[in-house]
Amino acid sequence: MSVDYDVVVIGAGPAGYVAAIRCAQLGLKTACVDRWIDSNGKSSLGGTCLNVGCIPSKALLQSSEMFDQARHQFKSHGIEVGKVELDLSAMMKRKDKVVSELTQGIASLLKSNKVDFIFGTAKLRAENKVEVINGDSEKIYSATSIIIASGSSPIELASAPLADGIIVDSTGALSFDAVPEKVGVIGAGVIGLELGSVWRRLGSEVIVLEAQDTFLPLADQQIARDASRQFKKQGLSILLNARLLSAKIIGAPGSQKVEVKYQDEKGDQKEIFDKLIVAVGRKPNTDHISDEESGLLLDERSFIHVNDKCETSQPGVYAIGDVVRGPMLAHKGSEEGMMVAELIAGKHAEINYDLIPSVIYTHPELAWVGKTEQQLKASGENYKMGTFPFLASGRAKAQGDTGGMVKVLSNVDTDRVLGVHICASNASELIAQAVIAMELGASTEDLALTVFAHPSLSEALHEAALAVDNRAIHIAQKSR
Repeated sequence: MSVDYDVVVIGAGPAGYVAAIRCAQLGLKTACVDRWIDSNGKSSLGGTCLNVGCIPSKALLQSSEMFDQARHQFKSHGIEVGKVELDLSAMMKRKDKVVSELTQGIASLLKSNKVDFIFGTAKLRAENKVEVINGDSEKIYSATSIIIASGSSPIELASAPLADGIIVDSTGALSFDAVPEKVGVIGAGVIGLELGSVWRRLGSEVIVLEAQDTFLPLADQQIARDASRQFKKQGLSILLNARLLSAKIIGAPGSQKVEVKYQDEKGDQKEIFDKLIVAVGRKPNTDHISDEESGLLLDERSFIHVNDKCETSQPGVYAIGDVVRGPMLAHKGSEEGMMVAELIAGKHAEINYDLIPSVIYTHPELAWVGKTEQQLKASGENYKMGTFPFLASGRAKAQGDTGGMVKVLSNVDTDRVLGVHICASNASELIAQAVIAMELGASTEDLALTVFAHPSLSEALHEAALAVDNRAIHIAQKSR
C-alpha cells in the first residue's frame, strides 16, 4: 500500500507545528492539518497559544503593566508625563498585530521547511489513515506515522454558562471593548491570575473566586504566600474556599450584569459583576479525534494514553502536548514534538519531565522548577534551603521593584539542587538558569562558585545558593 506522507501531524499549535518542522528537517515527507479560523475568517496557525492564549495574553500583560507603571511609578523615577490616558482600542490592535505577525511567521516556517499544510478537521482512522473534512470536501491521507497534537479547550461550567460576551472564557477575556468597572474571575490558577491582573491594571475592580482553600497548591507555598501578599497590595482580591453556586445575567439589554452566588466559610454570598471570566482549567481536544475502528486508547479524563516516548496504543501513532499527561504548557508540547520527530527518524531522544519549568506571568512573576518544599517534606527527603529577598538586590532596588525572593532547595547529603522557586520581576527569564543548572546536575556549591554579573537580578540565585549553607553575603545570616 502506498502512503501519501511519511508523517501527518494533526494540529498546528506549539506541539504540532514544531513536530512537523522537525520531521521535515529530518528528511520526512510531512503534512500538518489544522482548522483554526481567525476573527477575519482566515486560516491561522499556532493553535490556542499564538491565537488566543500565551501570546495575546502576554501582549496585554506587557501593555497593561506599562500603563500601570506610567500611572503609579514613573513619578518616583523623576518622570512627569501629565495625565495618563488609556486607548484600549489601540492596545487591542497592537495585541492583534503581534498575533498576526507570529501566526504568519508559522505559515512561512512550514512553507520554507516544505511542510504541506492541509486545512480542515482531522480524525484518526484505522490503518494509519487520517480523514480530513473541509466543508463538503472529504479526503483520506495515509501515513507511516501520525502525530496527534490537537491541543485543548477551556473547561466550561454548567453553573456559569458563557453568555453574550458578559460571561466569558479566557478567549473572550482578551477582547473586551471597554474596561469593565467590576470583573469577577472564577479560578485563581495561571489563567485567572494573568487575566485578572490585566484588567486590574487597566482600572477594573477584580475579585477572584477560588474553590480550593490553598492558594496555588502546585507552587512552593512560601513563594505562593509571598506572591499573594503582593497581589493583595496591588488591589487584586483573591477569595479562597469560595465555591461557585451560580452565575446568571441580570438587567436589561445594554446594561446587563452578572449576578454570582458563591459559598465560603461564612455561608452564602453574592456579588454583581460587569463581566465574569471563567478560568477553571482546560480539557484535551479528543472528543472527535478518532473513530472507534482506530483503537486509540484514552484515559478516564479523556487524555490519550501514551508511554514515555509519546507512543499511543496504536503502532505508528503518537500524541503530544495538551492531549497527553503532564502539564498543559506550550514548551512541554514543543519539546515532545521535537522528541517524537527524532524517534520517528530513528534517532535517540528523550525528555526530562522532572525539569519542565512553570511560569505565571503576573507582576511579580512566579516561576519554578523541580521539587517544592512541601513535596520534599511529604517524601521524607532530607533537604536544606536557602532564600534571598530581592529587597537586598542592588539591581532590583535601582529598578524600584524589590518584591519577591529566590528559594533554592538541595539534598543534605549530595548538595544536588532539587528545586528553585522565584517570585520576582523577570522570574520567567531567571528560572532558565536554574533549569540549566539542574539539567547538568549542579550542586549549590556549583552555583556558589559560579560568577554572576553585578549588578543583576540573577545575583539573587547566587545568593540563595550561598544561603543554603549560611554563606550569603548581602543578607544577615542565622547564627551558627
